[in-house]
Amino acid sequence: MDAVLWIIFGAIAGYIAGRIYGDPRPEGCLTNTVVGIAGSLLGGSMYYLITGRGWKREFSLPSLIVAILGSLLLIYVLRRLSRSRS
Repeated sequence: MDAVLWIIFGAIAGYIAGRIYGDPRPEGCLTNTVVGIAGSLLGGSMYYLITGRGWKREFSLPSLIVAILGSLLLIYVLRRLSRSRS
C-alpha cells in the first residue's frame, strides 16, 4: 500500500510542476507520475547535498515542495536536452 501512495504523491508533484512550468502541451498521467517520482528523488538528493540532513520520507507540505522543485528542475533539464537535439 505504501508504494501506491508514493505513486499518487509523485503524480501530484509531477502535475503541479507541469502546471507551474507552463508547458503548452498537456502531459499524460503516466508522464506526470514518472516525472514526479524522479523529481522527488532528485529534489531529495539535492536537499541532502545542500543541507547535509536526510530528507524525511513522509507526506507533508515540505516534502511536496521538495518534490515539486525537483520535478521542475527535471522538466527544465529534459526540455533543454530535447531542444539541443533539434
